[in-house]
Amino acid sequence: MSLDSLLREFDALEEYLKIKPLYFNLDDRTFTWLDTRLLPFEEVYHTTRDYRRVAEAIREMEIRGAPAIGVSAAFAMALAAVHSSASRAEDLLGELEEAKRVLASTRPTAFNLFWALDRVMSRARSVEPDPDAIRQAVLEEAFRIYIEDIRGNVEMGRIGSKLIDDGDTVLTHCNTGALATAGFGTALGVIRYAWYEGKRIRVVTTETRPVLQGARLNVWELKKEGIPFKLIVDGAAGLVFRRGMADKAIVGADRVILTGHTANKIGTYTVALAAWHNGKPFYVAMPTSTIHPTRDPDSIVIEERSPDEVRRVMGKYPITLDDVEVYNPSFDITPPELITAFITERGIVEKPFEANLKSILGLT
Repeated sequence: MSLDSLLREFDALEEYLKIKPLYFNLDDRTFTWLDTRLLPFEEVYHTTRDYRRVAEAIREMEIRGAPAIGVSAAFAMALAAVHSSASRAEDLLGELEEAKRVLASTRPTAFNLFWALDRVMSRARSVEPDPDAIRQAVLEEAFRIYIEDIRGNVEMGRIGSKLIDDGDTVLTHCNTGALATAGFGTALGVIRYAWYEGKRIRVVTTETRPVLQGARLNVWELKKEGIPFKLIVDGAAGLVFRRGMADKAIVGADRVILTGHTANKIGTYTVALAAWHNGKPFYVAMPTSTIHPTRDPDSIVIEERSPDEVRRVMGKYPITLDDVEVYNPSFDITPPELITAFITERGIVEKPFEANLKSILGLT
């Protein structure tokens, strides 16, 4: 599909982008993103021509959420390609390999990052060894990944909304909406689609310590949509389920492996345990690009972040002693026995997970 065809498809999908967290400007060949660290108090966009600046934005969580990271990495590769002065194909490919290395070093857990980088690099090597052909191929592949994410999220929302009944209260953890994707959302996209269908739903969102993606980003998105919600501390999820204040949980994922083990924001495992103990369904919504075709949960790298994220609120306001020892994993792993089903753009995946995840990937 040519770039013109991709842009026509984007025009057809744009009605779903009430929030536009990232985009590539073809006129001046720049990449722009909304700095999620500053929400909900400031809406600040950054623009660059330098892929290294995008890498910094991913590392520092200006851009966060596995699908958004993958799309942004693809556009960063496009920046590296279109702003390179290389006149030989082998030199340009070398520069792209270096850009891939820099971008791959930013966040170790989000599988979409590596999936997108490998896909763009594979496309760059598949065309004729001509610098202009490589530049065009990389740019087209980045846009293809971007548009596939939007299309897939909308389809995921349509499919997943069938699991939400009129009158439901849905608990979610971390931000999985427009801000975590190219512009629609995974778990929060499912909730958003159900709301668009006219279902009278409510949301319970955890604050999501320590970076407060729920308290900052979900609150910002849900208020913009007019969806009724309540904010709770992370530790209240068990009581909320126990008292019947939530009917089910829908969360996102940064990496899912074939066994069904799911890496997601720290605290997801706790929410899953609370849902399971109280007999409530626990769903994981993610694009199939988040599935890592391996069977070893020990192969999932759990990113550990700065102790100051825990010692201070938003890195600014101290809540404990400066020298206290901190363990700050950014993710945990929810075992498959606690998961009711996965919601993907290709359908709902039920147990047995390994056979059905393989099938949805076309591996059987």
